[in-house]
Amino acid sequence: MTQAPVDPRTSGADPDAHDPRDILAIAREQVLERGEPLGRDQVLEVLHLADDRLPELLELAHDVRMRWCGPEVEVEGIISLKTGGCPEDCHFCSQSGLFASPVRSAWIDIPSLVEAAKQTAKTGATEFCIVAAVRGPDKRLLSQVAAGIEAIRNEVDIQIACSLGMLTQEQVDQLKDMGVHRYNHNLETARSHFPNVVTTHTWEERWDTLRMVRDAGMEVCCGGILGMGESLEQRAEFAADLASLEPDEVPLNFLNPRPGTPFGDLDVLPASEALKSVAAFRLALPRTILRFAGGREITLGDLGAKQGILGGINAVIVGNYLTTLGRPAEDDLDLLTDLSMPIKALNDSI
Repeated sequence: MTQAPVDPRTSGADPDAHDPRDILAIAREQVLERGEPLGRDQVLEVLHLADDRLPELLELAHDVRMRWCGPEVEVEGIISLKTGGCPEDCHFCSQSGLFASPVRSAWIDIPSLVEAAKQTAKTGATEFCIVAAVRGPDKRLLSQVAAGIEAIRNEVDIQIACSLGMLTQEQVDQLKDMGVHRYNHNLETARSHFPNVVTTHTWEERWDTLRMVRDAGMEVCCGGILGMGESLEQRAEFAADLASLEPDEVPLNFLNPRPGTPFGDLDVLPASEALKSVAAFRLALPRTILRFAGGREITLGDLGAKQGILGGINAVIVGNYLTTLGRPAEDDLDLLTDLSMPIKALNDSI
């Protein structure tokens, strides 16, 4: 005879009690209380949670962020020193010279670079990242970067980061000597999915650059883009990859399909899935700067931005991105004020 299921409302059991085997109950004790990150399989469980548990998940991720990172939000601006004409075939990127996209190659001059740094500093940002669309920097680019950094330092009090592609050891040392505070080089996606995203270089080549940057003493900024056709298993794999790298910052981008690129026809990630991923990455990286980056506007909208900042995010890029428009900086700053979240001060970033 089959026994009828027990109804907790009449059995004397607490209907609000958490199942100790439930992944959020496990995460609450493991991550929130002990500060130990979720592993790959645990992250996958989080990603598989039903949408009706999203509010509970976001609340937990926010609690983790507040406990292990604090309330401050780091604000950053970015500028493209060299746009377009890149020889690599990153399938999401309109700056590749291999695709029929509308982006054309262009450089900005040093006075424009300094002015962009000034405008970024006026928002309260502590980080200004100089980006170039290249496989890796040549002598001309490094010379331009060095001149730009010197000019910025003469006029603006701000930390300078760079994102210049893959590096040699000599180039790492040069950037360190220039005073670059943080280097960004995204792994983009899980190692197993990478060949579906890029074919002109390998995931391992990117990893080697990150290792050299870390060994040189610069901060490591490494994240990627969600929604590039990866499975939930690969998204969990990616979170575990990043956790093993132990980066200082992880920028989370969401694919904004660009016309003319191989990924131009992919669907935008559903907002609930994007928010679930944000929270899952926070639980895998409890002490890391987790930054809202490109694609959040089209994926999440204004409400999603608030939910993300209350769901594990503790850093934002303000203003526009490299080839796409972002939210007005004032909107993000007003949101942080409304949420009583202070902008991280420059002296706290050094």
